[in-house]
Amino acid sequence: MIPVTPVSADQSTLVDRPDTTGEPIVGYMNWLASLPSPSSGSLEIGPLRLNAYGLMIALGAIAATWMMGRRLEARKWGSRDDASSIAIWAVPAGVIGARIYHVITDWERFDGQFIDAFKIWKGGLGIYGGLVLGTLVGLWVAKNKGLSLGQTLTAVAPALPLAQAIGRWGNWFNQELFGRPTTLPWGLEIDARKIPDGYEAGTLFHPTFLYESLGLLVLMVVLLQIDRRMKLREGHLFLVYAAGYSVLRFFVEGLRIDPAKSASGLRLNQWVSLVVLVAAVAWLIIDSRRANAKQDLPARQE
Repeated sequence: MIPVTPVSADQSTLVDRPDTTGEPIVGYMNWLASLPSPSSGSLEIGPLRLNAYGLMIALGAIAATWMMGRRLEARKWGSRDDASSIAIWAVPAGVIGARIYHVITDWERFDGQFIDAFKIWKGGLGIYGGLVLGTLVGLWVAKNKGLSLGQTLTAVAPALPLAQAIGRWGNWFNQELFGRPTTLPWGLEIDARKIPDGYEAGTLFHPTFLYESLGLLVLMVVLLQIDRRMKLREGHLFLVYAAGYSVLRFFVEGLRIDPAKSASGLRLNQWVSLVVLVAAVAWLIIDSRRANAKQDLPARQE
């Protein structure tokens, strides 16, 4: 029997772990010990060199536009061309809004280096800012095209988490926004030059990008099932999305260790998530009761 050196669960850094890669079976299963990070933040396809962060955002936008277009056509609310017309304006607006949110909430990083605020390819997009500006611009385009705003929000609701789920992988390529140290077998490897101060080289971290990406895919499926099985008012599915994402983001944000403003033990984005959650649920309840009251009014008058 060939002896195999055990790996302690307490050894949370790669440098502290004994080398077992040369041993049978273990060598093939070594990838289970951690999740590697890309060696570069770009993808090379022949002579082309693409920024992976931007590519993930673009792929997410394309996927969301496709899903929204299909949903508009399936319900005869609009067409795929309508979805594309909305996306042409809403996606850039979303990126701009996300960047503005990030710069405002992390101003110390850009104070005196304002030019860095335009270097989006290096990361730094605040999703809540992107959702606000992107949604407002998208609704403006939809209104100009004669589409119902409620129907547009319902059509785009499950498409948004799909876009976010794909876009989150840009953080993986940039090796950013990871969580606190972990000994779990899917702990994320980070290059020594990108490990925060106070942590040893080889430390494994929670892959928060993966948690959020998977959670968003689950949210997308849940929204599709709710839309299929329940008769919600037009636009209410978007409120369910907002509430669901806020819950997911609250817990994922709690794992992150990147610098962020905080108060009373919660990070800024956790407070924003709570505000969005309360606002979405309150709007959903109030609007539903108002609609039910209008339906009951004719019956009472009879």
